[in-house]
Formats: sequence, C-alpha cells, structure tokens
Amino acid sequence: MNTVIRHILTSVLFCIVFTLLVVGVTFFFFPPSNWSDIWNEGFGNVSYLVWILGIGISVGTITGLSIGWYWKQRLHSVERKLDQMVKGQKVSQEEEAYKELTSIQLRIDQLQEKLRNQAEHAQRLATERAHEREKSLQEIVIQERNRLARELHDSVSQQLFAASMLMSAINETNPPEEATLKQQLTMVEKMIHQSQAEMRALLLHLRPVALKGKSLQEGVEELLLELTQKVPMEIESKVEAFTVDKGVEDQLFRILQESISNTLRHAKATTLNILLIERDETIILRVVDNGIGFDMKKEKTSSYGMQNMRERAYEVGGTFKIVSLPNEGTQLEVKVPVLKKEEFVND
Repeated sequence: MNTVIRHILTSVLFCIVFTLLVVGVTFFFFPPSNWSDIWNEGFGNVSYLVWILGIGISVGTITGLSIGWYWKQRLHSVERKLDQMVKGQKVSQEEEAYKELTSIQLRIDQLQEKLRNQAEHAQRLATERAHEREKSLQEIVIQERNRLARELHDSVSQQLFAASMLMSAINETNPPEEATLKQQLTMVEKMIHQSQAEMRALLLHLRPVALKGKSLQEGVEELLLELTQKVPMEIESKVEAFTVDKGVEDQLFRILQESISNTLRHAKATTLNILLIERDETIILRVVDNGIGFDMKKEKTSSYGMQNMRERAYEVGGTFKIVSLPNEGTQLEVKVPVLKKEEFVND
C-alpha cells in the first residue's frame, strides 16, 4: 500500500475513534434529556452526528496526507542514497538533513566507507596479482632468453668459429689460383666474420650482463672488457667515479647495453667511444661509433630499441638524444640529473 494512503487511512481511523470517544465521554457526563434529539438536531439539514463524523474524517484525511507526504519525502531521500550506493556513486549530502534520519544517514556513511575500503582492497589485490604475473612472466622470459643464448653459443657460435678458422686456413695456406674463386672465398670469409659479429651482438642482447652487487662503473668496465675480448673493434672509454641511486644505475646500464647491441648488429663500425661522466650535477652517457649511420628523416628512430632506451631515460627524469648521418656514424647521448637527498638532523 502507498505510504500516503496508509497514513491517511490510519489518521482518519484515529480521528474518528478519538471524536467518538470525546463525544461519548461528553454525553456520559452530560447526558441529554432525549437521545433522539441528537440525531434530529444539527446544522442546516445535516445531523449533528454526521457533522462530528465528517469533521473527524476531514481532519484525519488532512493530517494523514500531511504526515504521509512528509515521510514519503524522507523515504525517497533514503531510497535515492541507497540507489547511489548501488550504482557506485558518491552519496550526496543534503544541506538540511532530516533529523529523523540522522542515524540512518550515519549508517549509510559507514556502509559506504566499508564498501569503499573493500573496493580499494580488491583493487590492491588485483594490482599485486598483476605485478606478480608480470614478474613471473619476466622471469620466464629471462630464463628462456638465457637458454637460447646458451644453445646458440654452444652450437651456432661454435660452428661459425670453426667455419671462420677453416676459411682463413684455406685463404692463407692454399689460396686458389683463379681470381674469381679467390674473391668469392674472401667474400665468404667476410660474411662469416660478419655473422660472428651479429651472433655476439645477439648473445649480448639475449643474455645481458647484470649489475648484481656491482656499481655502474664496475659493470661498464666488465662489459667493455668482454667486448674487447670477443669483438674485433677498437673501443675507447672514459668512465669516471660517481655515486647515484641504484635505479638510475640500472637504467643507464641497460641503455648502454642496448646501444652497444644496436651498434654491433647494424652499424658495421670499427671504433666505439663510450663516455660516462658527471658534470654540473648531471650524469652524461655518450656512445659514439663510426659506422654506416642512417638518415634520421627516412629511418624509423621510433623502433623498439630506440623507444626502449628513450623510455628508460625518461623513467629516471633524463633526456634522450640521438644524432646520425649516413656514412658518418651515430652518436647517442643521455643526460640524467642527480637529485641530492636532503638530510634532516633531529636536534
């Protein structure tokens, strides 16, 4: 039943009962001489009893309508707030809250806060699970890359080395007399050497050296020493001592690895110059080669490798710049500001 109608019926019934009770009490203490006069007497042509009942019904209807409308508005307010909660919206606060609903409003606020805390907890768990899945996926990728690197090193790399030694022996000890054949064998030897260089670059890319327990400078020196031993390239470096956060060290080292890998695979360079210094509270990493370079207007500088290095530089608040010209080499430069940590001393 509708709230307004229910209050109207209740009020009408109450008023009729109350009116009859008052009339009954009045007539009990002041009984009329003739009871038939009660029905015969009245106002106009309407009996006195009808007037009494009519007034009771009218007062009850008006009172019930007022009370019913009053509570309907308040129930509608509660319903609106509950609907906002169901839809995940923020419960609106009324400027003039109904005093009768203060306790209900308090419970609604408590329930909304509880739902918000549960949502935050669920989101935090989802984020943690996503990070765990990503971490486990990265571990799987690293393990698979290491496995591929080991297999390539033990099989393809060794076969290329044997083929290179065999071709060198043929060209040096028993060179063919025919010029065309000699030229072809020399070309095959160069191709094998180039394949070896690309294989070393691929192995470096698949299984990069990590900064486990080492500083950035120690990691760079170890990386350059390995390159010097395995790659027929003139490598010059200037690495100065400085201290920086571990996160910055790791990103700079990964950028250097990616840059060297790109040089070995694409540049066909004979010299490589690496600079790692700190000047004016700025770390400067510069990698320069004398390779074939590329036309920056035509080539995609937004390739995966370039984009990866750029994102690493931006992640530590640095800048990334690359300059290259055809047949004039490539220069990569990364600058990262050194943020000094303030030390607070408690007196």
